[in-house]
Amino acid sequence: MPPFGESPDGIIEILDIVPRQGPGGIVAPSCDAAIALAVHEINSGSGILGREIRTTHIDGGRPPHEVADEVAAFLATGMVHAITGWHTSPVRRAVARANAGRVPYIYATANEGRTDELPGVLLLGEHPGSHTLPAVHWMQREYGIGRWAIIGNDYIWPRETADAVRTSLADPNAIVLERFVPLGSPDFGSFLAEPALDRAQGVIILMVGNDVSRFNRQFAATGRAAAQVRVSPAADENVLLAGGVGANHNLFVPSSFFLDGQLVDGIERKARYRRRHGGFAPAMTSFGNATYEAVHTLRGLADAVGSLDVPSIHRALLDGVRYETPGGVRGFRGNQVIQPGYIARANGVDFEIIDRIC
Repeated sequence: MPPFGESPDGIIEILDIVPRQGPGGIVAPSCDAAIALAVHEINSGSGILGREIRTTHIDGGRPPHEVADEVAAFLATGMVHAITGWHTSPVRRAVARANAGRVPYIYATANEGRTDELPGVLLLGEHPGSHTLPAVHWMQREYGIGRWAIIGNDYIWPRETADAVRTSLADPNAIVLERFVPLGSPDFGSFLAEPALDRAQGVIILMVGNDVSRFNRQFAATGRAAAQVRVSPAADENVLLAGGVGANHNLFVPSSFFLDGQLVDGIERKARYRRRHGGFAPAMTSFGNATYEAVHTLRGLADAVGSLDVPSIHRALLDGVRYETPGGVRGFRGNQVIQPGYIARANGVDFEIIDRIC
């Protein structure tokens, strides 16, 4: 590692927000380990803007105002240079208000594609138009799935994604059942027993983390998995492991972050991860990989722009700046990253990419 200054001026401090409780808490160990790999790789080079990077982890599984209050306290010190994270949209919106454009905030979770984000918010996760909608249309084209049920957690991303799905379908009667439940719901029996569900050929699951694995187990226990497909844009390898092999049959997942040998750097990234953390580390999953990409995106943008100043970054994005990450050259359209999308089928507790969808 090259010598870095020991004073605060020699440090780039990143706040990373990942849930450590609630249904999303299932992703935290994988995200932490993936971020640690990214930090090691960047600090083994020239850091960010010639400075060592360090991360402080914040629990994003608490109520949004609590997370935002803690972020505001850190920002008030003047020693925070960036924010990254994988967490829900309500947390993002609360943190964005607390941040008020002071530092770049790279959000690595699938988002609802709204255009009213505050300055500094850069969306690295997929929006519905490059994620859920292409997957639904692909399922219709390849499998003839024309009637859908939707179950989602009751907050911004699931509701707005469901609206986008409904608008994108030519048949106004294509959604035969739609229901939203609180985060952490333990029982989906009323949804699974709903007679309208029998008319659906597929189920779109707009839930988070352990809620998805719990739903998959209950869904499979009804015997529906043999005849009805599921599409879940918020499932990673941790969700497959938590659900168990028997819960994952006929489950399809769209993402841009699969760690698959077909994709740039996939096999080698897994190897670097294992060399760094050993054989008993948490699995490197698609969600952990998204947070890894977030830290490398911060480095790539800083190198390309020459600064972490938010107005400078936004001007560079308007000018079409491109930047390097281990996953390849990237760019943004507005504040949303441009990236390919893939659809994978669950194969036991792993994913098998079967097509590119955008």
